[in-house]
Amino acid sequence: MYVCLCAGVTSQQVIDAARAGATTTKQVGECTGAGTVCGRCRNNIRALISTTLQESKTLT
Repeated sequence: MYVCLCAGVTSQQVIDAARAGATTTKQVGECTGAGTVCGRCRNNIRALISTTLQESKTLT
C-alpha cells in the first residue's frame, strides 16, 4: 500500500528503511523521499516506524 502518494513510497519501503536503522520521519524521508513533499503522510510513517521497531524488539 502507498504511504506517500507524492513520492510514490510504499509501506514496505518505509518498513525496510526502519529495519535498516531509520528511526525518525526525517531519516525515512532521506532514505525514501516519503514525507518530504506535502507532509500529510508523516503520521502514518511514524506509526510504521513504531510498529517496526516494536516488532524488532520482540524478535530479539
